[in-house]
Amino acid sequence: MRKLFPGRLSTVKALSIVFLGLALICRVILLCYSAGAMSFNIWELIKAFSVGFFFDLVALSYFMLPYLIITLIIPPVIARTKIYRALVWSFFSLTIFILVFNCFAEYFFWDEFEVRYNFIAVDYLIYTTEVIGNIVESYSLPLLISGVALITAGIVWWVKKRGWIQTGLKSEESLRDRLKATLTLLVLPIFSLFFVTINWAEISDNSYNKELAKNGIYSLFEAFKNNQLDYDRFYLTVDDQQAFGTTRKAMENSSRNYLSSDFLQPVYQVTAKGEEKKLNVMFVTVESLSGEYMSYIKEPDEYETPFLDSIAEQSLFFTNMYANGTRTVRGLEALNLSIPPTPGASIVRRPDNDNLYSLGMLFKSKGYQNKFIYGGYGYFDNMNTFFAGNGYEIIDRSTLAANEITFANVWGTCDEDAFRRAVKEADKSFSEGKPFLNFIMTTSNHRPYTFPKIGIPLPDNRRGGVRYTDYALQQLFKMASSKPWYNNTIFIIVADHNGSSAGKTEIPVLKYQIPCIIFCPQMIHPEKVDKLCSQVDVAPTLAALLNWSYTTTFFGKDIISMKPEEERAFVGTYEKLGYMENNQILILAPQKKISQYSYDRYSGEMKTEAVNAALQQKIVSYYQSAEHMFMQKLNKVKN
Repeated sequence: MRKLFPGRLSTVKALSIVFLGLALICRVILLCYSAGAMSFNIWELIKAFSVGFFFDLVALSYFMLPYLIITLIIPPVIARTKIYRALVWSFFSLTIFILVFNCFAEYFFWDEFEVRYNFIAVDYLIYTTEVIGNIVESYSLPLLISGVALITAGIVWWVKKRGWIQTGLKSEESLRDRLKATLTLLVLPIFSLFFVTINWAEISDNSYNKELAKNGIYSLFEAFKNNQLDYDRFYLTVDDQQAFGTTRKAMENSSRNYLSSDFLQPVYQVTAKGEEKKLNVMFVTVESLSGEYMSYIKEPDEYETPFLDSIAEQSLFFTNMYANGTRTVRGLEALNLSIPPTPGASIVRRPDNDNLYSLGMLFKSKGYQNKFIYGGYGYFDNMNTFFAGNGYEIIDRSTLAANEITFANVWGTCDEDAFRRAVKEADKSFSEGKPFLNFIMTTSNHRPYTFPKIGIPLPDNRRGGVRYTDYALQQLFKMASSKPWYNNTIFIIVADHNGSSAGKTEIPVLKYQIPCIIFCPQMIHPEKVDKLCSQVDVAPTLAALLNWSYTTTFFGKDIISMKPEEERAFVGTYEKLGYMENNQILILAPQKKISQYSYDRYSGEMKTEAVNAALQQKIVSYYQSAEHMFMQKLNKVKN
């Protein structure tokens, strides 16, 4: 131990002993708490505690990195000063407080979900207002904090009595000796980062024993990295054959022909009649464009979209569409993959998400030049990786020349700049004789709501952001209307997600309403379409307007030809998965929960109902088959 933690690294030794001790105590407490569900086979327990100890070491190796860095760079002459000693003890005490608090947090999390931290915990870190409110209402916070502080004080006193930190502060090791010890201790975190995964805890058929073998802090790290929930563990399921079979039956129509009679093979052929069209597509995905900002939902004196309202009158205008989720990646997932929202993080942010049956791959197969155009940096939310892997060329802020940027904030260039580049790319494709799909993601309708001046005063809030984006869209159409490709181009304007998802209910239906406009006067007659649908239906509807035959795994349907009994929509959050049909919404939640409500699309009022068995079969089948299809790579395009 002395060779591993020489001299100054005695502080790391103290941290390691406390960290491993608390992790062991926590594991024993969880074992006792769920004793009735655990396997007490001696070999099972040995595996759980030995693998658990390994994960504790891995978590410790990450946790001690700040100590290693500080110890390495601070010379002995500074380490012996009173100020440095005070800082070390303060930092050490704060670390112990965090570790003790984490033990309590792990217990409460286990009490509710009977697992170590997972993506639900990550979700809790995102929705801090709700989580803090829940903690305050559920527990005696003063008592909890007092207890944590008291235990922390006891541990710090015990460490001080051992003299480890005091001895380390007086040590005279050279930089070379400190570097040698530091590099030795860095072997484990580096090895773990590249080779260790949470799957190493799969040591038992008993799920409680598997969870016991994990470390909560490391599990949280893995949840951030992998961004997904284990669907089978947390949601209602049926047999895979039944799930895929029910989904296939719900999606079937005369134009679809599945390539295999095996329900577990979801690839099908869409067959269109007549000549295919090769129209260009300008696909504009607008940041946070809730339906409530337009006049079809709000009274005229309340809306902020005069241009969108005018263009909607000349377009196919879908007035009963719902967003799949509450973040941009959810909209991008639905619009490109035509798939219901999967639990945890969007497929856009998951690994191995390339070469999927997607809008991009479909257009690429038809000879189009596809470009993802974004005013921000597309590494955010893994957008560049996703789009590049699914048939698009990337045009983001990093590709813009300085003279192409007239205004920018933390999220990217203003929408006018992005639209100007989109028109430029359209000109380039046209000059090369290639049809194009320009998929544009806007940024201006996003906090901090800063944008160029447009001749009228705009407030620096959401209302101002919506009004500016409406103006920028008007400029896009002005630019495009003078181009030779304009009359041969379909313009699609749809929200990536709703502007706000706050509400008193699990999934506030009213907040999920979004507009979708498809404009092409030379081919499409203006019509308001009030069929219940969601973002998953946009790609199949576009393909139908182009009269295309193609192979795919899309879950969506052509909205125009959709029969009344086929109308439905998918909505969701990170955890909760919703299915809407006939003014009813069913919601799947972790811990294999399901609930059903009737809803009013105009008032947003929701009333609890008994769960309908047929609807339960549908929602479980849709979401289970969507998750399994991706996880089992069934929606990969086969070259």
